Amino acid sequence: MKVIWIGHACFKIESKGASILFDPYEDGSVPGLDPVREEADLVFVSHEHFDHNARKNVSLSGKTALPFCVKTLDTYHDDRQGALRGPNRITIVDDGSVKLAHLGDLGCELEPEQMEELTGLDVVLVPIGGFYTIDASQAASLVKRLKPRYVIPMHFRDDGLGFGFDVIGCVEDFVQAMGSAAFQEASAVEIGPSGAEEKEIPAEPQVLVLEPANLSR
Repeated sequence: MKVIWIGHACFKIESKGASILFDPYEDGSVPGLDPVREEADLVFVSHEHFDHNARKNVSLSGKTALPFCVKTLDTYHDDRQGALRGPNRITIVDDGSVKLAHLGDLGCELEPEQMEELTGLDVVLVPIGGFYTIDASQAASLVKRLKPRYVIPMHFRDDGLGFGFDVIGCVEDFVQAMGSAAFQEASAVEIGPSGAEEKEIPAEPQVLVLEPANLSR
């Protein structure tokens, strides 16, 4: 499975000749990022805010035979059962070899059955910036309990590269809370199926920090 960070909470997932796009943002909505212009077989939107729901920016292929099994979990965009910012939807995608979850703009604690559903995945895409979502400390605590093989942070700002909302935090806070990270000078990473030596749930997830593919230059 190839995981491509377009930017903000927008990711493209490619596997077995098919693709999924998560949370495309409106043109000009996220500082420092170029517009989303992608083609995919499926589009998933975690919630109806302008920096996540620009479906019109994605051309759909029209394919119907796809290798993905998809499940969604309904959560909230805040810690007041949606009273501040409404609902949020987590999407879990399984291509038969790799299982990935996009947590959207998660802003609340998860229910025990949701925690069980998300425990031991291969990849978790987690918001870390705070203000609109859970913050770096909350995100680190969550993924340490979920124990995925890999965690990819999203929904943060980077002052050096010049992207992201100024009210949300930087990735360094999350890295410090997790203890370490592998910084990738690329927007994409290939995730293979777990081998025999990886059947046990890892003690700590490996943090992969990507660069946005749509970074304005």
